[in-house]
Amino acid sequence: MISSQTLLGMSQVDITTINPGTLVDVGTVSISPKLPHEQKLLSVMEQIGNPYCFMSGDTPVRTRFLNEGRTLSDSLVSYFSQLKQR
Repeated sequence: MISSQTLLGMSQVDITTINPGTLVDVGTVSISPKLPHEQKLLSVMEQIGNPYCFMSGDTPVRTRFLNEGRTLSDSLVSYFSQLKQR
């Protein structure tokens, strides 16, 4: 199991200093739909290494999560509402 301290360290990595060749392409990650959610998460972590920094094709990706602000659902509703008004 990965410690919360290790995850915190992973979340603070500066993607501009990482060699892209060391990052895992998310397209190579394979998850069995038959696994329980917890095992799926562990499988992703084992395959991708750092869930905050990875590749998507030729593009390095850095993810981050905030404890406050708009949710993804709020953002999507707002986006599609704006499209509908056009």
